[in-house]
Amino acid sequence: MIADFGEDRLVAALLARLPVGAGKRGGVIAGAGEDDCALVRPSGAKHWQLLKTDCVIEGVHFAPDTPPEAIGWKALCRPLSDIAASGGKPEFALVTLALPGSAAVEYATGIYAGIGRAAGEFGVEVVGGEKARSPGPWVVSVCLTGRVRRDRAVTRVGGRVGDRLYVTGRLGVSFGSGRHLTFRPRLAEARWLTRNFPVRAMMDLSDGLASDLPRMARASGTGFQIDPGRLPLSEGCTVAQALGDGEDYELLFAVNPRHAAKLERDWNKRWPDVSLTGIGALAAAGIGAGLEAERGFDHFQPR
Repeated sequence: MIADFGEDRLVAALLARLPVGAGKRGGVIAGAGEDDCALVRPSGAKHWQLLKTDCVIEGVHFAPDTPPEAIGWKALCRPLSDIAASGGKPEFALVTLALPGSAAVEYATGIYAGIGRAAGEFGVEVVGGEKARSPGPWVVSVCLTGRVRRDRAVTRVGGRVGDRLYVTGRLGVSFGSGRHLTFRPRLAEARWLTRNFPVRAMMDLSDGLASDLPRMARASGTGFQIDPGRLPLSEGCTVAQALGDGEDYELLFAVNPRHAAKLERDWNKRWPDVSLTGIGALAAAGIGAGLEAERGFDHFQPR
């Protein structure tokens, strides 16, 4: 059963059914299953293109009584967080809305009001989509494009042993506090980072640090070592919740330790309202200290 497989193994099994080399033609830099966003190099373009799709599902990503505008905000901000983790700037979105025939028109338009608010704030143009009848829960799916300068594109694969690990903001209890419906994707912060510092690897924290940090380390061919006592906890949050709750939508990134002191000084001046915390470092492959017995969110395994 899929529940016995887990999300990462399922992705690997699905991708194994695609044609050999299908993701590596036409200038594909990061393809299916390799990063937060697909990253491709269009012929003759000065910028690389970012491609991302994401969805929110009633009962999984939001409760049935969630205000519709909050659902729309989250639906667009989730893929925006992935664009941020690549150092990119968002451009165009397609929205698919699957809803029961008994749904109120005002509820559907409320979702689009939330999408529109996020689109206006972060410079996204919604250019189309699809509407479908669903016999089950509400589903809002967003396909998002973006672009990034070649010299500022960041993936998960560039980390090196000894790189310092940082996270932005606070971690844990995002669902319990309602922050998962109001978070702001770190687009401006990420672009500032890539413009001013050689960020070697970066991703957004959507499934929890306990799941996402090992993914980044594996992609970079390294291990990791963190100090759980250094984690920036949300109010009322335990270390276990900070590691495993997910839905934080903060940045996790690795930088050369030579830049650490300047990064911390400059960050505090530029982003005084957003904390930046050093939590550890990348280590030799096979080392994974600091996450013992913890795991993050997995769609197909019960918590």
